[in-house]
Amino acid sequence: MNQFSDDRGAELRELFFESAQEILQSLNDEALKLEKQPGDSETVRSLRRAVHTLKGDSAAVGFQELSDLAHEFEDALALESAATHGSLTEIAFSAADIFGGMLGAYRNQTELPDSSALRKRIAELTKDPKAKKTRARKAKAAGVSAVTWTEYEKLAMQKAAQEGKTVFHVQVQIDPHCAMPIAARQLVLKALVETSEVIGSRPEAGSADASPLFQILVASSASAEKLATKCKIPTVISQVKVERVEMAVSAPAAEAPAESLESMAPPSQISTPAAATVEEPAGLAKAAPTTVENILRVDAERIDTVLNLVGELIIGKSMLQQAINEFVRRYPKDPLRGRFSDAMAFQSRVLGDLQRSVMKVRMVPVEQLFRRFPRMVRDAAKHCGKDVQLVLSGEDTDLDKSLLDAIAEPMTHLVRNAVSHGIESAEERVKSGKPAQGTVRLDAYHHGNQVIVEVRDDGGGIDAAKIKKRAVERGLVRPEDASRLTDSEIFSFIFQPGFSTAEQITEISGRGVGLDVVQTVMQRLKGTVQAESQPGKGTTFRLRLPLTLAIIKALLFRVDQRLYAIPLNSVGEIARADESEIHEIDGREVMQLRNQVLPLIRLGNKPAEAIEERRGKIFILVIHIGERGFGLLVNGLEGEEELVIKALDDQTVETDLVSGASILGDGRVVLILNLVAMVERFSKMRFSRDAGVAVGGLLSRAESARSSQAAKEVRQ
Repeated sequence: MNQFSDDRGAELRELFFESAQEILQSLNDEALKLEKQPGDSETVRSLRRAVHTLKGDSAAVGFQELSDLAHEFEDALALESAATHGSLTEIAFSAADIFGGMLGAYRNQTELPDSSALRKRIAELTKDPKAKKTRARKAKAAGVSAVTWTEYEKLAMQKAAQEGKTVFHVQVQIDPHCAMPIAARQLVLKALVETSEVIGSRPEAGSADASPLFQILVASSASAEKLATKCKIPTVISQVKVERVEMAVSAPAAEAPAESLESMAPPSQISTPAAATVEEPAGLAKAAPTTVENILRVDAERIDTVLNLVGELIIGKSMLQQAINEFVRRYPKDPLRGRFSDAMAFQSRVLGDLQRSVMKVRMVPVEQLFRRFPRMVRDAAKHCGKDVQLVLSGEDTDLDKSLLDAIAEPMTHLVRNAVSHGIESAEERVKSGKPAQGTVRLDAYHHGNQVIVEVRDDGGGIDAAKIKKRAVERGLVRPEDASRLTDSEIFSFIFQPGFSTAEQITEISGRGVGLDVVQTVMQRLKGTVQAESQPGKGTTFRLRLPLTLAIIKALLFRVDQRLYAIPLNSVGEIARADESEIHEIDGREVMQLRNQVLPLIRLGNKPAEAIEERRGKIFILVIHIGERGFGLLVNGLEGEEELVIKALDDQTVETDLVSGASILGDGRVVLILNLVAMVERFSKMRFSRDAGVAVGGLLSRAESARSSQAAKEVRQ
């Protein structure tokens, strides 16, 4: 039964579900280490610490079944024979899977998974009648050594005393019936920071140490009685003792001689009761030096709300800029013109800083996604009977949290495909002169204002000739056109829905299975996926993602008096040409641009040959989708603008050629084009004139038929 009130219990459960995922990841990480270094006692201790924390935390929030199972596993790991047991690694992996299933069941309030098989395997670790408890278990009766504050903490104490604050040593005894000591420490710290400055704590705030004794060094203007009252949390804390630390303030902290620091008498200690268990080595606390007052957990929806408000401010800035421009045109000599310009420049600078700061809050390292794959690769390789190693790089590359979550499924599919279909068997690799062990590499890095994530293997690669043959058979390309396709264009066929059948899996190593899902997700994220391969050397899948989906720099242009926008980073260059410079080859419009033939996509209507006045210069926006280049024919340019993207539902715009909309400072609604979908639509059409009519017609309907509804949706 949960011993906390409903509100406190709900708070602790949310904290538990968040921390439990980290514990499960730690279990998997330690099991992987144990598989590489069987019998390593330190790894077994780390494994046991994680299980011990999960046991206590789950009991505290009322998940008794999970706590009991973790307790059984913890007791088995305490035996000296456990470290050398041949099945310990497999049991650890099974435990992590069952624990994960139970957590999901608790969160979704569904039936718990059957754990009987795991309990039988855990019992195998305890069958040795000569099994003895480890030294960590024998350390129960040992006392805790006196706390030693660091030089930095001593200097902070000295500085606080000079500022007129009183330094207190707060000693808290966690209730022995409280099964969640780590959460209890966080509650105590949260109570103290309301009236005090926390200088240091033992154990450290982020430590996995489950000791019932918690010691905090604080500087406060409040009385000792008030601090003690703050710490007395019912059912969590059993004893509180607050002692004042006498400080000498004769010299400034910066000038205090070293002797005065060393001679400072440490505050008195509370000895840990004999029943307390200290199962972590003394150096464990060093692993998490981050103090709790520097960490703030915020729900992602709150950050999204702030980001949306920043977007509205950007729209307001555009409106204000429009008004100032109109004022300057009407009153060019008015002395207020300069003051308006200065105020506008200041606002733009501050708003830009605010936008970047909010964006950084949403950014998380790719390592949060990468860390789940070592276990996945290990299981997939074992299932396929292969020897595969995973190499990670670029884990510290930052990416928008929403994007990171969205690419988890595509990345999972690509990694599993690389192991099961990309890497050859050990016998095949040895015959071809390769090492028996295959390699899958995950890499992430920034490229401009994009993030590129690569999944690369050194397997057999993709046979381009067989893909081309299959594409011709399915009517995706004409035989006479197939001979002119580049490798990049050939590999793009594997992303077509249903391209791979069971028979085709054997022919092209199964690379097409489900890859249309990867393509769909990337299009929704306004990114691209590209495949590169060399037979016998391996395959690389490259995902290109924007840093964020909320606000973009866009290029505005006109097509038949309608206004559109595309991301500015997609535009390689802007060229001008006459209609007479545009030619048709095999029914497609092209032009020569610096010794290269550039395929063209006409977004509007082609002018009639007889109308000479419409045969003037036109603008060509050179865009790059992966390795392919295209030119967009537009009538005129409106300039660059920072746009806040607003998503539109299917009822507002009935075409995938539009990815969103935005509102300009003068109130006009501009549609943001989906370049990837546009290029894909164009590539499937046989003639450029047909493509232009189709694309232009769809955009026209999206602009006119739904314009009023779109404006309403965007403004909301």
